[in-house]
Amino acid sequence: MAVYFMNSYDIVDEQQFSKYAPQVIPLLEKYGAEVVAADVNGIAIEGIPRKMNAIIRFPSAEAALTCYNDPEYQPFKALRIASTANCTMVLVEEFKM
Repeated sequence: MAVYFMNSYDIVDEQQFSKYAPQVIPLLEKYGAEVVAADVNGIAIEGIPRKMNAIIRFPSAEAALTCYNDPEYQPFKALRIASTANCTMVLVEEFKM
């Protein structure tokens, strides 16, 4: 079953953060992931808005967690953590009726 990483965080170092996506996209593709949405101009309907909001679809929870824990991702993760604040990452299953 497909799952989605829902990510929301504030970018505190735009120059550093600009290096993140170009390095991560090939790794996401390696695990069959697709960036469904990514926006720095999201409109908060409720709650506290974050600068970056993204939704990434993976074919399975196993693929998502394996990608997140992949040794190749760890330096990219460190870059993201160093250049952002207030991060929330939630893994949710695709809704099926």
